[in-house]
Amino acid sequence: MVQVEGLCKVFKEGRPGEVRAVDGVSFEARPGEVFGLLGPNGAGKTTTLRMLSTVFRPTSGSIVVDGVDALRHPDEVRRRIGFLSGATGVYDRLTCREQAAYYGRLHGLEGADLEARVAATLRVLQAEEFADRPCGTLSSGQKQKASLARTVVHDPPVLILDEPTANLDVLVARAVTEFIRTAREAGRTVILSTHDLGEAERLCDRLAVIHRGTVRAQGTVAEVLEAAGAVDLEAAFFAMLDEPAAPGGPAA
Repeated sequence: MVQVEGLCKVFKEGRPGEVRAVDGVSFEARPGEVFGLLGPNGAGKTTTLRMLSTVFRPTSGSIVVDGVDALRHPDEVRRRIGFLSGATGVYDRLTCREQAAYYGRLHGLEGADLEARVAATLRVLQAEEFADRPCGTLSSGQKQKASLARTVVHDPPVLILDEPTANLDVLVARAVTEFIRTAREAGRTVILSTHDLGEAERLCDRLAVIHRGTVRAQGTVAEVLEAAGAVDLEAAFFAMLDEPAAPGGPAA
């Protein structure tokens, strides 16, 4: 489970004045569900995920991941999560298999256990066909699968995925979404950021609509539609972008 309360991030360095990238965000993501952060580019989704993954330290607020306080014990949180960043690259000279094994070793896996986890991960991601090719020779979709493999090879209970299907062709995007469903069925907590309304509606059990760093609504798709007085998620989304923020959104 991931519990976020009153999360804020203010950037000051090198900028005139302050930029409140995230302002009072609160939500709870539970085991066995996909929780979506839905918003336009620049809404604060990526900054929120970077705080959850301990890349950024919050200006204020609290984060608890799998029972661990992220501000007090960031190393313990990193052991419990798999974080896929939209800005993450691959090691061009390593094969997909070698890269996954390298990250497995960083998480303490070795020997037969490491080999078994790498093989299982590549199989689930449908990456076996190109597993032994250098990552620098892979297509963009194959590189995304290689990045996912290193993200989940240690079998973390919490997955934090930043726009995992962005710029992928239909076939690869479908494979990635099927992997996310499999992770949910396995009881993992999945936090997914997206600006794709269709993807959010298909994948997310609950979601928070974020705009200009604040939560505009929160709950199941049905609850978000009711809060906005809309008949579909697209109409609800655009209606909420025009409204002032309501801290935390309606209760989930």
